[in-house]
Amino acid sequence: MNHDTRHVPLLDPCSEADHHRYGFELPARVEYVSRARRLTRDRLRCWGIGGDTHDTAMLVISELVTNAVVHSGSHLVACELLNDVEHLRISVRDQGCAPSGPHVCHARDAEERGRGLLLVEAVSRAWGAHSALYGSGRTVWAELAHSSIPYGVSFPRGSEAQC
Repeated sequence: MNHDTRHVPLLDPCSEADHHRYGFELPARVEYVSRARRLTRDRLRCWGIGGDTHDTAMLVISELVTNAVVHSGSHLVACELLNDVEHLRISVRDQGCAPSGPHVCHARDAEERGRGLLLVEAVSRAWGAHSALYGSGRTVWAELAHSSIPYGVSFPRGSEAQC
């Protein structure tokens, strides 16, 4: 076999061991917010999540990553998507340097910034934040309601269904 012509097949981006959880890390810089959106969009497509839930997830990931980049002084941010039967949970973990946790700001009309968490609160079923279990940092999360069946899940049919 000629090893010069051998190649590794591309992996299916939807073929992870845990089909309901997806995570990635990015440098904590503003120019990587679009990469977070792209990775999130690709994963939602794999899971078959579209429509309003997809659009809302794009807004939420943008806001949470942007807040982590702008307010935490981190070098890296870690994002995680958790797809459940009734909701999609989006979490963004920073390395945290800010003296206080995230909070909703009611910015004045003329201000260009300061509405991120207000938007997240308005479009999410729930949201919150907690300190890292180990070391410094904080995780901010939001849950979005959806009715898509997570990839790889099989539910009982007809007479198998339990009430």
